[in-house]
Amino acid sequence: MQTNVTVFSPYPFVIGEKINISQGPRHGDWIVTGVDDKNVTLQCPVSGKEFSWARFCYTLETKVQEWPNKPL
Repeated sequence: MQTNVTVFSPYPFVIGEKINISQGPRHGDWIVTGVDDKNVTLQCPVSGKEFSWARFCYTLETKVQEWPNKPL
């Protein structure tokens, strides 16, 4: 039987890539500084702080926008 299925694929991070996470506790602008099979390391472009997390992002869209975006 055919049915609607939502399929998720891990995002293929690239070192040096500028990303924006639109929602959640890690929302905001980041620079990808490290990638391996299990983790991604992201750096805040404002503070310079780096954080390493288990890979968690999925592609939503790619667009041209101001980066880093200044917080309100």
